[in-house]
Amino acid sequence: MRGKEHVKESPQSNQETLEQAADVFNLFLYNDDFNTFDHVIECLISICKHDEIQAEQCAYIVHYTGKCDVKYGSFLELKPLKDALIEKGLSATIEKA
Repeated sequence: MRGKEHVKESPQSNQETLEQAADVFNLFLYNDDFNTFDHVIECLISICKHDEIQAEQCAYIVHYTGKCDVKYGSFLELKPLKDALIEKGLSATIEKA
């Protein structure tokens, strides 16, 4: 057959794909000296869908400990949230749990 190539995936590559999809990551927010508590709380509510109390608690944890994991999930779920937090001037990273 010309023009079409059939690639058969090995069971190992399927297993690796499943493991990557099942990997859990944490979205961390880091402390800085620029943003106000109100700004951080508003961002957590609007971007991460925290309720007001959860957002306030995360803001205090970030302030007093330097960082806080504000959300967990797959990398694909967390990437847009991280990008949105950074767009708002906050410091955020995604790390494997």
